[in-house]
Amino acid sequence: MSKLRDAAMTSKAWPFEEARRVLKRYEKKDPEKGYVLFETGYGPSGLPHIGTFGEVSRTTMVRRAFEVISDIPTKLLCFSDDMDGMRKIPGNVPDPAALVPYMQKPLTSVPDPFGTHGSFGDHMNARLNNFLDTFGFEYEFASSTEYYRSGKMDAILLKAAEKYDELMAIMLKSLREERQQTYSIFLPLSPTTGQVLYVPMKQVTKDGMITFDDVDGTEVTVPVTGGNCKLQWKPDFGARWAALGVDFEMYGKDHATNTPIYDGICRVLGGRPPEHFTYELFLDADGRKISKTSGNGLTIDEWLTYASTESLSYFMYLKPKTAKRMHFDVIPKAVDEYHQQLRAYPDQDVAGRLNNPVFHIHGHDVPQSDMVVPFAMLLNLASVSGAEDKQTLWGFIQRYAPHASPDANPQMDQAAGFAVRYYNDFVKPTKVFRAPSDQERAAMVDLAARLRVWDGGLDAEALQTMVFAVGKDHGFEPLRNWFTALYEVLLGASQGPRFGGFIALYGVDETIALINERLASAD
Repeated sequence: MSKLRDAAMTSKAWPFEEARRVLKRYEKKDPEKGYVLFETGYGPSGLPHIGTFGEVSRTTMVRRAFEVISDIPTKLLCFSDDMDGMRKIPGNVPDPAALVPYMQKPLTSVPDPFGTHGSFGDHMNARLNNFLDTFGFEYEFASSTEYYRSGKMDAILLKAAEKYDELMAIMLKSLREERQQTYSIFLPLSPTTGQVLYVPMKQVTKDGMITFDDVDGTEVTVPVTGGNCKLQWKPDFGARWAALGVDFEMYGKDHATNTPIYDGICRVLGGRPPEHFTYELFLDADGRKISKTSGNGLTIDEWLTYASTESLSYFMYLKPKTAKRMHFDVIPKAVDEYHQQLRAYPDQDVAGRLNNPVFHIHGHDVPQSDMVVPFAMLLNLASVSGAEDKQTLWGFIQRYAPHASPDANPQMDQAAGFAVRYYNDFVKPTKVFRAPSDQERAAMVDLAARLRVWDGGLDAEALQTMVFAVGKDHGFEPLRNWFTALYEVLLGASQGPRFGGFIALYGVDETIALINERLASAD
């Protein structure tokens, strides 16, 4: 354990770098609350999405890293802002017109249009919990409504009333002049309609009483406690840090400009701002920011239709501070790189293992990879064989690796099913073969001739060396142009696997037939 901890204290893996920053908060004394608190936030007006997964999985990676370098207990709190007013009716609910009377009411005061829970907020919270449980995250759930109504936020709300002028000064500097005229850090709930009101305060007393005009113009005075009001979202962010003693929270780059506001609010309320981590946002295939509203980019369901959860976790681990394009084409690469890291892990020393992404995905229980064929190779195999089911692929796989089977290689079996689905949905509709040049045709004819007299069995490396030699003999410069030609002419793809491995998997006779067929069709 000491060797592991020593290596973790110098590891350049980003979760350990973040974990060391958190540990530095408590160099001399453990936290008074007895544990280190990691937090993530969730807006329950929409379904959990790929960003939700990314935030919780990455925070879990930092939490796991912290538990390697410290014995201080930890908690992960997933906080739902379910007391926010419903400002827009979601488009995917049944009978949306029935929700119109509930506009601006807290999400936990809006009836559940699906009829399964006590409120729309409860329904969405259940979806979040189910989502997190499906992926095996360890967390505690917190509801904004429950925190405000039960009194858990009362002390911080009273502090906010006492420090009202200081908090308003922080906020007003960030607002346009016209917004300043009506802004208040407090959002009272209307005593008559139950709506969350965006109204100016006529008076805020040091002992926690607020006065404002209700929707009908009647002047109302209520205490800030007892669920009578909530805080605006920016003050709420910082107030929550102070109230709960949050030690670490990450959020997207779109929040980064608000960090001084969140920190300032937290300090005024007597708290110590947590360690923050700002991650870059995902981009679609065209380099545009992924947006739930515009529907561009990948959803989590789409990723998991074509690849495993672990491959998505691997993608989330990579360079979180760098904007990454997230679209269907990145899936095969993520799958194969994840399994490459799994295969490397057993032979690595302690430092190497702590820098390996699979440690941060699985912790100390890193599985072995049973992928005897790369995912990219499976896609090419599905393409040339016209596979409609994974059993077709298994026929080739077992000839290449006789001891493999769906039962003995469950990861391989799952990947075979994903490959068929991915091929039929994405590769097949866009597959385009091109005709070979004279140089390429001559080389492919030569390759087929050499394969006819091949007596080296299904040795992928030997086959790769032979394919390499054909390219050199026919003067391809650079040599990668030869392999590009093989992919584009024979496979209808712009890139592909090591071609020797493909021949070993697909079969020597089958590859000869493929070459002859493609050359004949190009005449």
